[in-house]
Parts: sequence; C-alpha cells; structure tokens
Amino acid sequence: MPAQRFPDPLQARGDIVAVGDDLDVDTLIEAYGKGIFPWPMEELQLPWFSPRRRAILHFEEIHLSRSLQRAVRQNTFLFTVDRAFREVMKGCAETPRPGQDGTWILPEILEAYGLLHDRGVAHSVEVWEAEALVGGIYGVDCGGAFTGESMFYRRPNASKLALLHLVDHLRSQGLDWLDIQVMTPHMSALGAREIARREFLVKLKTAQSAGKALVWS
Repeated sequence: MPAQRFPDPLQARGDIVAVGDDLDVDTLIEAYGKGIFPWPMEELQLPWFSPRRRAILHFEEIHLSRSLQRAVRQNTFLFTVDRAFREVMKGCAETPRPGQDGTWILPEILEAYGLLHDRGVAHSVEVWEAEALVGGIYGVDCGGAFTGESMFYRRPNASKLALLHLVDHLRSQGLDWLDIQVMTPHMSALGAREIARREFLVKLKTAQSAGKALVWS
C-alpha cells in the first residue's frame, strides 16, 4: 500500500478501509490524521480500520466507581509521561486479554510505534511503584486530538489511574474527549460511548482545525 494513499473513510462500506503492510512512520501519521488505525489480524494482510461505530470517552461523562474513587484518594503511585514508552508497549503486549489468544502488538508494531514515539507523535503515561513499572497507557497524537491504543497493569487499578492521569493531562490543554477506537466492557464501565464514524471524523477534524499542538514535555 503506497504511503499517502488512504481513501476517505466515509466512502468505506465496512470497518476496514485499506489493507497493506506499510508501517512507515509517515504512513502511520497520515492514517491517524484521517481517523484510521492498523489492527493486525492472524493470517491476514495488515488491515487498516475506521470503525463505523467509534468509541470515545468524553471527560465530563467519566464514571468512577466507589473503589476507583478510593484508589484515587489513596494513591501512592508516581506518574510520568514519555519516560518509558517502549516498556509500556511491551507491558501491554504481555498482558493477557479475556477472549484473546495472543496479542496484536507484534514485534513489527513495537518497532513502528517506537519510531513514531521517536518522532514525537506517540506518547505514554507510566505508573511507578518505587522503581518498578506497574502500569501504563500509550497512544498517538493525531494533531490536536489523542487516540488511546492500549494499557496494562501489574497492580490493582494502575491502568485506570494511568488513564485518569492522561485525561488530566489532555484536559489541562483544552481537550474534552479521548478516542478509544473500539468499545470494551472496561471502558464502557468508565462512561465511554459509541458514535457514528461520520460524527467522529467531524470531531477529529474540528480538533485538528483548532491548530493547537499538544505539549508532552
């Protein structure tokens, strides 16, 4: 699949808008800028998705359970940004997922997003207990909006607290929503909801048109 050749997602009839194994940094930047992301699937050429039903998390709609509220109050973890991006990705890749056999975060994905991070486009939030990495989340800056990719935990609530730290970071810069791509029970419990692809792409374009670069340092 040649770079700079992604179709308009609105012209796609299904969730998959393109196929091709090009994971070049510029290809990834173009894809995310158009609301498209890769999702490796076993025995298939790499598919690129723009789901007809897109999951997003509006910050004002976040629901915290009583146990999570307690974890926020009693937190003893340290949070950092972009201190251990590749380690967070590896943590996500190594975490078992209900109903999944293996991981889509394959070596080529680790390499590609590592290079995307080096370019200053992919970012992570890390959760530390002393010097041990116990949780985190990573995703991609889409030029004024942010797409969360995956998160993991090695201590109770560490991934949820990483997400809340990311939300606070984005909220401090004027954002009020986060793209989470595909709904999961975990994110639904936190208050995420699905919107139509067309509505999502309008929201993405509006955020990008504001011309405000997100700050990560």
